[in-house]
Amino acid sequence: MSFNMHYSALALAAGIGIPIMATISGALSIRLGSTTAATAVLFFGAFVIALVALAINGLPTTLSFNSAPPYLYIGGIFVAFYVLSITWLVPRFGVGNAIFVVLLGQIISASIIDHFGLFNAQIIPMSTTRLFGIILMVIGIFLSRKIS
Repeated sequence: MSFNMHYSALALAAGIGIPIMATISGALSIRLGSTTAATAVLFFGAFVIALVALAINGLPTTLSFNSAPPYLYIGGIFVAFYVLSITWLVPRFGVGNAIFVVLLGQIISASIIDHFGLFNAQIIPMSTTRLFGIILMVIGIFLSRKIS
């Protein structure tokens, strides 16, 4: 697998957006007095954007929907859990703390998914070098929160 700068730039932009979304959604939940209402507003905006993208790119065929295994349709549960959790956590735990601990969870989960090729993901075996890099990232996460 090659390191693609375009993919990296898109991933970086998505990563930049996550703390911004978390901060805004947390503030909205405080203003509205409801984490679930703030989350519903966020999902409504996301739904509108997804519909626009769908209109531009076109609908998949019925055959496409039928060919996907049912477990592939549960991703929305994880999205809803993340947004509800982060919207509730940020005002109480801080955006940095929340994002850093989420990042730790992502590192652990991604490593397991890659190593075993779960959910038909590309298999990227755990090597000593990769494990060392992950450990350094985890240490960095804890140091950045400890120092600040």
